[in-house]
Amino acid sequence: MKLQRNGRTKALAIGAVAVVSSLTLAACGSDNNNAGGTSTSAAATAAAGSSSAAGGSDCGSGQLLGAGSTAQANAVTQWVKDFQAKCPGVTVNYNPTGSGAGITSFESGKVAFAGSDAALKATDVAAAAASCPGGTAIDLPMVGGPIAIGYNVPGVTGLILDASTLAKIFNGKITNWNDAAIKALNPTATLPNLPIQTFHRTDGSGTTANFTAYLAATAKADFPYTPAKLWPAKSGQSATGSSGLAAQVKSVKGAISYFELSYATAGNISTAKIATGASAPVEATAANASTAVADATTVGTGADLAQKLNYATKAEGAYPITLLTYEIVCDKGNKAATLPALKAFLNYTVSAAGQSSISSLGYFPLPAALQAKVAAEIAALS
Repeated sequence: MKLQRNGRTKALAIGAVAVVSSLTLAACGSDNNNAGGTSTSAAATAAAGSSSAAGGSDCGSGQLLGAGSTAQANAVTQWVKDFQAKCPGVTVNYNPTGSGAGITSFESGKVAFAGSDAALKATDVAAAAASCPGGTAIDLPMVGGPIAIGYNVPGVTGLILDASTLAKIFNGKITNWNDAAIKALNPTATLPNLPIQTFHRTDGSGTTANFTAYLAATAKADFPYTPAKLWPAKSGQSATGSSGLAAQVKSVKGAISYFELSYATAGNISTAKIATGASAPVEATAANASTAVADATTVGTGADLAQKLNYATKAEGAYPITLLTYEIVCDKGNKAATLPALKAFLNYTVSAAGQSSISSLGYFPLPAALQAKVAAEIAALS
């Protein structure tokens, strides 16, 4: 047990930390235009970060602890594998306890960084003040991916939905696949007279938080609920985890649900294209989700890079139901003993090599400009 930041004396209860399990991407996001300011040599910083994590003298040493988002668990597993091969003097343990639990561990000084499917709230920043002596907790975007709308409608491929229709389906206002609103979006499809069966998460999840945020932002009249990790509407059926939702869609005719693209890919589940107002409906792909993130705007201040996605984007090829996850760290007040390892590991994750290493897992690389901003803030950590 050891503390990962200054000013803490409590022992760490994370000894049993399991180096990430086998989940897939999940979700979160926002939009930002860094105010951190070290942009002048951002590209050089990113390159330097990559090289420092490539076995150079800046690897640091010892044990680096993190906890939080399960959405990024697979990505972190890959990063840890890559990083430790290049920096064998560092052991990185990431415990995928979920975003809330990860932030709690960070606030109490038990971990050097937390993974979260959502940016910190003001209350979280205040709670972490004692763990960041002389500094503050900040959000560093690191992982993104699309939330696919998977469906099981016999004889229907290439289904197209828009935000309003999707909201009405998940709010129980559209109950049959041959509904006129769905026909209007799919004029050449043979839609069956088949009841729609929606499935949402039983457990709290970042995926649900991001999906409900999309619906609330783009179809408020049809989905008048506050975005939340727990499903807020009354209609539909539930299942646990993205794997549970995918299994229901796979086995139940008429089913529709939301989950990370990797689950759809693994289950050979059809996914809907989203009509956004662009010239053509947009498919759920990592590339299209990355395009949506590039259309995001900055909401963080100072070194904080919290992002706000533009769910209503009409940019060509931008898939709007997308999430980002963050690594939460102290901008100042990090423990001297672990700071070099923290910076080296984060430098690797945001480097071109780190971002590309997780593409086959269903994640997409951050836009280059955002990678550079993150790298600049990592360089400034102290």
